[in-house]
Amino acid sequence: MNSTRDLLEQLVKSIVDKPENVEIKEIPGEKVVIYEVKVDREDLGKIIGKQGRTAKAIRTILAAISLKRGKKVVVEIIE
Repeated sequence: MNSTRDLLEQLVKSIVDKPENVEIKEIPGEKVVIYEVKVDREDLGKIIGKQGRTAKAIRTILAAISLKRGKKVVVEIIE
């Protein structure tokens, strides 16, 4: 597991029912990397979770990793 993107992709694909429809777009910046996560409409609830808990957990994991790499990571879940 080399990159943050790979980890994010593996996490998301392990949660959803239709992993073949997962798309992750990486938008690199100087101090921030934005990941836009697109999943099948039916999987949107699964990736967000009750009261946003699943999405928050994913963001927490990636934030911890990004501290080591010196860049802030933002994860946006889009439809």
